[in-house]
Amino acid sequence: SATFTGQDCYPWAGGITGKNFTAQGNILVSEETVKAMAATFEAAEGSLARRLVAALDAGQEAGGDSRGRQSAALLVVKEKGGYGGFNDRHIDLRVDDHPEPIKELARVLGLQELYFNRPKQSDLVPLDAAVTREVQEILKAAGYYPGDLSGVYGEETKNALFAYMGTENLEERRREDAIIDRTVLEYMRAHRKR
Repeated sequence: SATFTGQDCYPWAGGITGKNFTAQGNILVSEETVKAMAATFEAAEGSLARRLVAALDAGQEAGGDSRGRQSAALLVVKEKGGYGGFNDRHIDLRVDDHPEPIKELARVLGLQELYFNRPKQSDLVPLDAAVTREVQEILKAAGYYPGDLSGVYGEETKNALFAYMGTENLEERRREDAIIDRTVLEYMRAHRKR
């Protein structure tokens, strides 16, 4: 890891290196900004994107940009990690002209994760009778499922679920078997029509 700060930068400017990362900035309130970013990044858990956003937030809380808040960006590169594997831009998000840009960046990252992350094995829920009945009830209230609340996961329920997921941009989380992604189930519960 390496960081370099030239002689012609506006104060405060500088950086900190750590194992496999750097934190740097220009026109910051003070060095405390990059110190907070570095400490938070090292202590944070979760995905690289989540750790980076946590570091940005900590830097903002420690003083941030001396000019105030306006924009934030996040770029995570992973070989063939872009949509459909067509490029290396795994995550490429920007927030411009916002009063709370880092908090908005975190919200947009949540949408990115919802729409493009694949479920972990531990997040898979069998569509047993109780879960299927609940899914049928939600789909029926939303106008996707015309059948009975039988608790049986058959073609009619599967087709209704896939139609719902297509409308909600959750196609990346579809499964052909009688299992549902917990994130989809929680999304359905949160967006249930009464």
